[in-house]
Amino acid sequence: MIPQMKFGRFLLERGLIKEIDILNARFLQRKTNLRIGEIAMKKGWLNEDDIRKILVIQEETQERFGEIAVRERYLSEEQRQELLKEQEDTYLHFGEALVKIGAISEEKLLENLKEFNKLRLKASDSY
Repeated sequence: MIPQMKFGRFLLERGLIKEIDILNARFLQRKTNLRIGEIAMKKGWLNEDDIRKILVIQEETQERFGEIAVRERYLSEEQRQELLKEQEDTYLHFGEALVKIGAISEEKLLENLKEFNKLRLKASDSY
């Protein structure tokens, strides 16, 4: 069952965090991890109307937001690359969010992440 198990569930089952910690960490991630359109709007490159138009196309095509924005000439390729880099640089991972809210220490997190990955690797090797 480990290959499909999420890391949060793994920590929860070990009694290292609580359900509320998962919710709080996800909330922090949602607040922190901006979408490309949001970053572009902060930079003044897109407005809400531009974003809505791109999202409509995205819903129909299932393409990536940035690719649509470049193809439809809302953004240049250089702007898209800058947005992706900024998004990557500021991304808050689930484990980092747990540490940030004080649910678990960084040391405990890393120790358990190693164990979680070993178990997943071992389980996937047996398939």
